[in-house]
Amino acid sequence: MAALKTENEIEKNGGKDDVEEIPNEIDAKESEKKKKKKKKKKTGGDNEVALGSGDIQQNDVVDNNERAEITAESEESGEKKKKKRNKKKGNGKPKQTDPPSIPIVDLFPDQIFPEGQIMEYPVKNDDRTAKDRFSSEEKRARDRMNNDDYNEVRLAAEAHRQTRQHIQKWIKPGMTMIQICEELENTARKLISENGLKAGLAFPTGCSRNHCAAHYTPNAGDPTVLEYDDVVKIDFGTHINGRIIDCAFTHTFNPKYDKLVEAVRDATNTGIKAAGIDVQLCEIGAAIQEVMESYEVELDGKTYPVKSIRNLNGHSISQYRIHAGKTVPIVKGGEATVMEENEYYAIETFGSTGRGVVHDDMECSHYMKNFEAPYVPLRLQSSKSLLNIINKNFGTLAFCKRWLDRAGATKYQMALKDLCDKGVVDAYPPLCDIKGCYTAQFEHTIILRPTCKEVVSRGDDY
Repeated sequence: MAALKTENEIEKNGGKDDVEEIPNEIDAKESEKKKKKKKKKKTGGDNEVALGSGDIQQNDVVDNNERAEITAESEESGEKKKKKRNKKKGNGKPKQTDPPSIPIVDLFPDQIFPEGQIMEYPVKNDDRTAKDRFSSEEKRARDRMNNDDYNEVRLAAEAHRQTRQHIQKWIKPGMTMIQICEELENTARKLISENGLKAGLAFPTGCSRNHCAAHYTPNAGDPTVLEYDDVVKIDFGTHINGRIIDCAFTHTFNPKYDKLVEAVRDATNTGIKAAGIDVQLCEIGAAIQEVMESYEVELDGKTYPVKSIRNLNGHSISQYRIHAGKTVPIVKGGEATVMEENEYYAIETFGSTGRGVVHDDMECSHYMKNFEAPYVPLRLQSSKSLLNIINKNFGTLAFCKRWLDRAGATKYQMALKDLCDKGVVDAYPPLCDIKGCYTAQFEHTIILRPTCKEVVSRGDDY
């Protein structure tokens, strides 16, 4: 305020001192001293008004005031920046809980989800076409065109990774299979932010044990308990807008099965490495079998060769369609069909200490609406009602009886059989090798991007 008042006075007097004439030099000096003291008292200091040869130095007053204002602003700005930094520090990227419960979309505020493992395509006979894909601007442009689809499937993959890593730590012998499946499915539903057919589980949790290789999940009331000596295959899927992650692993407690597990993991990674644009599917099968059957496992004093289960295979995946038409064998032979750009594949392998062939066995639990089923008139009202529930909750994604119970369906056994008999719905019973043997499985979803191969479901665990 003092500085402002002094400045007004200067303007009022036209920049001149209010002492007009000093009679002599001594009086002039004394007058200047008095004037100086008077101004100091007014302004509260000697740094704001300076007296020279009878003129008040206006520029000094303005400069000093500006400096004071700038200093105040600078301090205020510093405080704001400090608060902003503290705010950022406190409100940074949220961390996942243990057990996981925060939806993946909340963990990534920018909604850009992590890429999977990036691999170059295999090169044959010094053909540089595969290598040049990574640096080709045309291929990169095609990559960018599909970014939204890739981002959706990466979200599904992150939900899968965090769910399975929780289950690997949590699962214990003595738990019922229903308890295991419900923990896994409830966790995945939270992480994927389940929303009808837009986001959720892509198919029921497979938890096939020992000689059963695939497609077993417990129905309501199943008392089966997981034992210490079991070899269990955990196979489940997540999806965003029908972009499916199909991924599986084998879990054991007894280390005597380690070689069997290692053989199948190695075979799956071999299949992933061999896969690529323009690669024939039969070539992948031959590579998988060669690695798989180079292993053997000793169980209770007896040595068993590990065999590829020849009537199980990987497959292509499309939107809302888990089996999209192409199969990836895990033995030599098979089709010479080639993989194509921007296709999605589940590369999965199964190893067995038994015959290496599976057959339908046990009570059926897995079902899926036929993707290409024509319109079929239904006479039973119960069949119509059940089909409405299937269409609303699952569409063409796989489901199980537990999920029908959860969706509110009751007394549906006859209606479900009717839909299967008419070809509207397909049944997928458990697939088993001979009793007493052990089977293992590993599986990853890959994208054949224009520039590279992305193992989108890869994690630190496998």
